[in-house]
Amino acid sequence: MTQFDKRNISMMMDFYEMTMANGYFQDHDKDVQVAFDVFYRANPDKGGFAIFAGLEQIIEYVENMEFSKEDVEYFRQQHIFSEAFLQYLENFHFSGDIYALPEGTIMYPNEPCITVVAPLIDAQLVETAILAQINHQSLIATKARRIVKAADGRAVSDFGARRAHNMDAATYGARAAYIGGVVGTATVSAGQMFNIPISGTMAHSWVMFYKDEYTAFKKYAETYPDATVLLVDTYDVIHSGIPNAIRVAHEVLEPMGKRLVGIRIDSGDLAYLSKRVRKMLDNAGLEDCKIVVSNSLDEFTVTSLLNQGACIDSFGIGERLITAKSEPVFGAVYKLAAVGENGEFAPRIKVSENIEKITNPGLKDLYRVYDADGHAVADMLAVCGEPIDLSKPFRYVDPVKPWKNRTFEGCTIKNLRKLYVRQGKRTEDLPTLDEIRTYVKQQLDNEIWEEEQRFENPHRHYLDMTPAYYELKMELLSKTREEHA
Repeated sequence: MTQFDKRNISMMMDFYEMTMANGYFQDHDKDVQVAFDVFYRANPDKGGFAIFAGLEQIIEYVENMEFSKEDVEYFRQQHIFSEAFLQYLENFHFSGDIYALPEGTIMYPNEPCITVVAPLIDAQLVETAILAQINHQSLIATKARRIVKAADGRAVSDFGARRAHNMDAATYGARAAYIGGVVGTATVSAGQMFNIPISGTMAHSWVMFYKDEYTAFKKYAETYPDATVLLVDTYDVIHSGIPNAIRVAHEVLEPMGKRLVGIRIDSGDLAYLSKRVRKMLDNAGLEDCKIVVSNSLDEFTVTSLLNQGACIDSFGIGERLITAKSEPVFGAVYKLAAVGENGEFAPRIKVSENIEKITNPGLKDLYRVYDADGHAVADMLAVCGEPIDLSKPFRYVDPVKPWKNRTFEGCTIKNLRKLYVRQGKRTEDLPTLDEIRTYVKQQLDNEIWEEEQRFENPHRHYLDMTPAYYELKMELLSKTREEHA
């Protein structure tokens, strides 16, 4: 098998998903309904929020999930699965429900961004694929947004494909980066699949191929007179690259009625060079020529460059975006929250000596609470279906400081999650990638406090609970500890 053969991504799972599924099948538990929550425990880079991304691919996955005869034969060769179970897999299709945040929603630790309600085997088999999509795309979208914020209105493009962890990571990473706010990508597959604007000019090899730098620039300008961006750091930016770029602008492009669109610097002291280059271009009458920089950039280096007064119009961000190098693990988990018993869902809780690893049990609703100006002041967990009346002061519980008497007054709420899959089929049309991207920006511009968006010591967004939900959790926690003492 090669990478060009048709892939069945239903097989992209941890092996224990299948061993547990076989065990449930043997115990005749396969039709028991369960609920699993997806959540994460800490924001990347000690930031104030994360961006939910990857939902569209999850829905595509569950809609198309099946096991071919070759897949089933592979499992048969493991010599541990019953024949009845293997025959069951041949006709398997996901038949559960998926509740989720709309893709692009700003989210916070410990709140369920996805809940899968499904027959036990169905819910178990989708775990790995769901986590892989959410952990990757949410991580990259969040990192992209941080870099875009640091760029302070200057364009940011994804240049990361060659440093991605594989080809799928490059393609879906570009999708996530676009959700996070980059203006385009150099990755052609992402442009084709997701209609993301693509861009790219030349590598150092183009300049090195020709007998001299001027000839290389001249050839490129003649080939692409409407989009000439020249890479000027192959030999010497100040003494060779920029003089040759200016010469091509005057001798090649201007006689054609064209202008030099930009130059790119990919090495050296970018702050110093960009300021020198800006003066040289302006003195040559090329005030409209843009300066693009690349070379191992992230939100921290971008911030530093701009604080130094660098004259930069746009950034090409590669490895530190596409791998989220500063913190490359998102950490979303998939935990059992409830099990169907006697026609109802009985809550389940994971108990740990580490307080942050104690889960929020049961079926639940997730609300965002807004003040009178439309700012999100907190999120809140409630028992599923619990009535919430904010027409009068509403008492809530801060689970970190439950002894304090707190109320929301003059606030409104929104139930954040929607039903996207019912019995294995999507329930509504999904937004376009541009709509998701716009939704991210709208939330950050209008709803999310600026204090939550700063890089250093951001304000913590609170995840509160209704008194009824807090009481449910405490009672279950106490009962579970007594039973397992």
